Amino acid sequence: MKLKVIITGATGMVGEGVLQECIANPKVEKILLINRKPSGYAHSKIEEIIHSNFNDIGPIVDSVKNYDACYFCLGVSSLGMNEEAYTKVTYNLTLDFAKILSAVNPQMTFCYVSGASTDSTEKGKQMWARVKGKTENDLMKLPFKAVYNFRPAFMKPTKGAKNMKGIYKVINVLFPLFRVFSPSYFLTLEQVGKAMINVTIDGYSKQVLEVTDILLLSKT
Repeated sequence: MKLKVIITGATGMVGEGVLQECIANPKVEKILLINRKPSGYAHSKIEEIIHSNFNDIGPIVDSVKNYDACYFCLGVSSLGMNEEAYTKVTYNLTLDFAKILSAVNPQMTFCYVSGASTDSTEKGKQMWARVKGKTENDLMKLPFKAVYNFRPAFMKPTKGAKNMKGIYKVINVLFPLFRVFSPSYFLTLEQVGKAMINVTIDGYSKQVLEVTDILLLSKT
């Protein structure tokens, strides 16, 4: 099976890592990038659309039809944001995007990058975890073929990454040591990308994927 996939957030660290794996992986034949600004990547597999309003993808709806998967890696930090503002750029944006996508691609697999400690009850003390939990829960209600919520913790960027944050430069150096002491907490972005591709093809028994699930899926 050769996949046609959509990736959002390829100008960020996670999305770029997933993109790098999709470029390298022979199971993927076409990649549609939807970004607010150019990714800087050029490859025979890649088509890129620059679209500023992720709350309304109606103007580009004809371009997003007939894809097998969407790897939604777009996201922002909650630091300095109140719940209303964070909900708009996390929950509202993601659901607005996904609702249109599910309407035109009912056979699509949707993979959402959430995060470790996301709160499925939507009632916990951490604001970001509640918002992410609500986002996960409502994505799973949409009429996609399947929705998988990825909850990675710390991730090692792939070699050659352009969008590595400062703290991850330190993690990159210390990653082998971290992995020895906490193998169930540290992933590589190559593993995250492989897990997304494999779950699109083979499915999985759970819709919420913790680090151990992502590791397992990356090896199939």
